[in-house]
Amino acid sequence: MTLREVAERIGGRVAPEHNDTPVTGVASLTDAAEGDISFYGNPKYLNALRASKATAVLVPQNFSEEISAALIWVEKPAEAFAQVLLAFAPAPIVRQPGIHPTAIIAPDAVIGADVHIGPYVVIEAGAKIGPRTIIETQSSIGQQTSIGADCHIHARVTITERCLLKDRVILHPGVVIGSEGFGYELRDGRHQKIPQTGIVQIDDDVEIGSNSTVDRARFGRTWIQAGVKVDNLVQIAHNVIVGQHTILCAQVGISGSTRVGTGVTLAGKVGVNGHIDIGDGAIVTAMAGITKSVKPKEILVGLPAKPMKEYKANYVFLRNIHKLYDRVRILEEKLSGE
Repeated sequence: MTLREVAERIGGRVAPEHNDTPVTGVASLTDAAEGDISFYGNPKYLNALRASKATAVLVPQNFSEEISAALIWVEKPAEAFAQVLLAFAPAPIVRQPGIHPTAIIAPDAVIGADVHIGPYVVIEAGAKIGPRTIIETQSSIGQQTSIGADCHIHARVTITERCLLKDRVILHPGVVIGSEGFGYELRDGRHQKIPQTGIVQIDDDVEIGSNSTVDRARFGRTWIQAGVKVDNLVQIAHNVIVGQHTILCAQVGISGSTRVGTGVTLAGKVGVNGHIDIGDGAIVTAMAGITKSVKPKEILVGLPAKPMKEYKANYVFLRNIHKLYDRVRILEEKLSGE
């Protein structure tokens, strides 16, 4: 593609003298070579931009520094680069409608129109699969489970009995939906299992990353609401409710019966106690531990997690605690000398 064609595709602006400059691939600033196009959207990468061998770079509208690469000015470089990336990417794999002969499907299962069912898929009694849904190889759909339209169930996903998935749900490889909640009572020195008789409900446009798990409720439902995005290796326990358009990053763990509000962000490795509420719009930074309920729009840091302002104030004190120690030691020596 020429830079003029790239600029037209993404609504950008390129200097006229670079209109016919060709680009043949995409790469990061550090990996780019001649013929590649890259992007710059964060000031901390300015040195990488200056040193980059890219032929062209997408930059913000207010960027004015002269560099060796040709520039395409855009509103949001990262978003524009995603469009360019698609232009150079291989054509997506299309799963054609049809049922592979090795799939095992119960006679009373209901299969919608234009569904793709891959090799060695198992669909048990009473299950319902909505139109245009894709179920890839070796996935298992339990009894009386209902899956809506236009869902994509990747390879080796397990959905156990009586779960409810609505439309356009994406489950990446290795996801487990509806395994039993982790519930026990200690009786006579032994852990006795508590029956987990509820379901998992996953609403429209939810995406769940590889090897994440959502446990069925003890009673009622574990509920992942519309638009939630879940990263890889996330654990969501029984009777948890995750509000609409919340983001759960890698290795988040949420204990049972917790309610997570709308538009919440839990960064990587956040641990959440059970039976608490996290308010709408809250942000919890990486590796924080949530031990009590969180107010709406609060930003929490640390273990145990504290509001950002309080954490910063305490951090200053902790960094200077050695100075206080030295002063106290000197005072003690003077007092003991007297």
